[in-house]
Amino acid sequence: MNKQKHWETVYQTKARNEVSWFREHLDTSLRMIQNTGVGKDTAIIDVGGGNSNLVDDLLERGFVDVSVLDISESAIADSRDRLGEKADEAYWITADITAIDLPQSKYDLWHDRAVFHFLTDEEDRRKYVELVMRSLKPGGHIIVASFGLEGPERCSGLDVVRYSPETMHHEFGNTFKLVESVGETHNTPFGTTQDFVYCYCRKANL
Repeated sequence: MNKQKHWETVYQTKARNEVSWFREHLDTSLRMIQNTGVGKDTAIIDVGGGNSNLVDDLLERGFVDVSVLDISESAIADSRDRLGEKADEAYWITADITAIDLPQSKYDLWHDRAVFHFLTDEEDRRKYVELVMRSLKPGGHIIVASFGLEGPERCSGLDVVRYSPETMHHEFGNTFKLVESVGETHNTPFGTTQDFVYCYCRKANL
């Protein structure tokens, strides 16, 4: 399956509020980012940010170094159109997270809501974790949200991996300390609910 073609089709055929993961404001993510204590000049990357408005909320709060990475050019274009002139205040990266080489020790904070659980192949998860290890600064922060153990087994026609805080932390290993985990019941635009788990880990300051 061509992953990029799959996600281009999703974003070209559905409005941003017609996908199951849509949430007007990612309140849990914003709270966890705030609780890390990072400064406004912190380098943040939102992996799978697509047409999420997390970038809008971060720019509104005064963060000045925000990158959005997504596999879909259509999702990125939608966000840029929504932001208008403010789009130039963010950095935009169109890429498959398992097939890109990001700069070493570039980011202070890595955020991912609902990409990691699509990595059903062990090798893809290994590539993802290695990329986090390389591109996140020592002492850096990572916040990953995935389907919890009671979440759906499939999403957007694809299989997913469901996680507990313990199994999520195990994927990243002892280089990362699990600082906080939060469960969330996500209300989809279709009137259903999905079980999510958010994990905040801190990279060892080596």
